[in-house]
Amino acid sequence: MASDFRLKEQLPNLTQQILETYTAEDRINHLGHCPLPKYDAIVSALQDLKDILYPGFRRRENLHSGNVQYHVGDLIDGLHDKLTVQIARALQHDDRVHNRGGDCDGPVDYEAKGQAIAIRFLQQIPRLRQLLATDVEAAYDGDPAVSSRDEIIFCYPGLEAITIYRIANALVRLGVPFIPRMMTEWGHKETGIDIHPGATIGEYFFIDHGTGVVIGETCEIGSHVKIYQGVTLGALSFPTDASGQLIRGQKRHPTIEDRVVIYANATILGGKTVIGHDSVVGSSVWITSSVAPYTTVVLEKPNLRVRAGVPDEMKPEANYQI
Repeated sequence: MASDFRLKEQLPNLTQQILETYTAEDRINHLGHCPLPKYDAIVSALQDLKDILYPGFRRRENLHSGNVQYHVGDLIDGLHDKLTVQIARALQHDDRVHNRGGDCDGPVDYEAKGQAIAIRFLQQIPRLRQLLATDVEAAYDGDPAVSSRDEIIFCYPGLEAITIYRIANALVRLGVPFIPRMMTEWGHKETGIDIHPGATIGEYFFIDHGTGVVIGETCEIGSHVKIYQGVTLGALSFPTDASGQLIRGQKRHPTIEDRVVIYANATILGGKTVIGHDSVVGSSVWITSSVAPYTTVVLEKPNLRVRAGVPDEMKPEANYQI
């Protein structure tokens, strides 16, 4: 059936209606302003970083002692340029958002600030590799289903999410706005694991299976902690000021001390909640108050009711009428 061109004549009027919503008070447009950080560039930087963190396991094949120096040097050079631009854009936009600036050509040299932060971040890569090596060991030691460390690097969504978190957290600690959250939300989409880049997580951290895990911004997790799918480390409530606005910057999420295991679908809430070291939290429990060290928290065994027999209509003696 042929299209009706009379209907298409409505499109210019529709376009005008949309444009009229782009007002000065509209908070969901970004028109006539400075460039923003770009998702494509941020994801590209993550892929480059993973090539450096796990050489030979990601995009580049045939790496060996004779060419790895050139490969890593080339990636570092590209990351310097990429991160300098994106961090500069993030710093500039953050300044505009909070200080209501309107001039892209102001007195601040954001490019120089972005470069300084990019260099400081790249200097942390050796330490990031050391941390991630402990996370790989935690997965290998904690999962009898895994046959080798290579399998973990190739296949485990938990390690993927932790890798992205550790990169993003390093940028948070350097004061970079927007970009760390862009990274972890991309990781969330890829893995189903939601770790806020502001969380504090110690070494030897293992997320088994992973889907549905949520770790909030002010959560503090110690070393040698293991959690399973569906675990939420969240906020119990959101305090507000006299005008009803959320009070930000307070600790809202729990503290998990060293050597804690948290099983599937457990929910632990509140900034004052502490799970003491060497504790075990069972599946599907709901915790809003602190737990002492060496404690096991489980639901009481439920009563399972099994109804035996078959419905009357399925019995051999049933008289069927048609």
